[in-house]
Amino acid sequence: MIDEALVKRLIAGQFPQWADLPLASVQSGGTDNVIFRLGEHMSVRIPRVDWAIGQVEKEHKWLPSMASMLPLPIPTPIAMGMPALDYPWRWSVNRWLEGDNAVNEPIGDLPHAAHSMASFLRTLQQFPSTEGPAPGPHNSGRGEPLMLRDAAVRKAIEALHDVFDRTEATEAWEASLHAPKWEGEPVWLHGDLHPGNLLVQNNRLSAVIDFGLLGVGDPACDCMCAWTVLNDQSRPAFREGLAVDDVTWLRGSGWALSFGLTALAYYRHTNPVLSDISRRTIEEVLTDHRGNHI
Repeated sequence: MIDEALVKRLIAGQFPQWADLPLASVQSGGTDNVIFRLGEHMSVRIPRVDWAIGQVEKEHKWLPSMASMLPLPIPTPIAMGMPALDYPWRWSVNRWLEGDNAVNEPIGDLPHAAHSMASFLRTLQQFPSTEGPAPGPHNSGRGEPLMLRDAAVRKAIEALHDVFDRTEATEAWEASLHAPKWEGEPVWLHGDLHPGNLLVQNNRLSAVIDFGLLGVGDPACDCMCAWTVLNDQSRPAFREGLAVDDVTWLRGSGWALSFGLTALAYYRHTNPVLSDISRRTIEEVLTDHRGNHI
């Protein structure tokens, strides 16, 4: 069990200079890590499932150099903790970012968010990607060809037959599969852009968090935020700001639909936060599909 007592002991044993700082758990709808606030300026991120253990080293390797260049704040690793006290994996101490999670405090200014996310992704995609991690288990395949997700998506459509129209969902999914696959160089991806991984201050997007699915691949993957976060009024500004072509936009809708369907099918009865995000994402994609906006 990962609780405050364990984390206090881990900190005292490995980072005694911070042992006397207050520690408090942070509520999150995330499934891979447990988060604590340490003092005023730091957070502690503790993996709680084995598939998340590689995220620590990946974030420590790549995020410090990216943080200084990106137009929105991101978590910056400060120290890496080691296995100890029967806790089996590495863990992180990061810089604390002020703001409310967008799940709890929805973004009020979506046009501003559209421009901010487009600027953020433009910059992220400009980082050299030749040594970046290709899609795989470490990032749930984010950035891989959509066809590799076909079986899982169709299974989710069947599982959700009582929630969404199967024919409509299948048509929208197959439309994205028909888009030509990405033939360019892979680009850096956050891989999980939805409200649970965004912070808000004064009604505006203020930071991007949780880079556990960081990797390189098809840029359409991060376009999913057009449907996970934005609405039909703000999506065009995001698309224009990122200069997304028709086929990438269509694949992006497929990524959003893939995320929404598989997450809702899996978390429908266990994680209300991700279920609500997923349900809204599916509705946004299907609404656009009906209006032929994708």
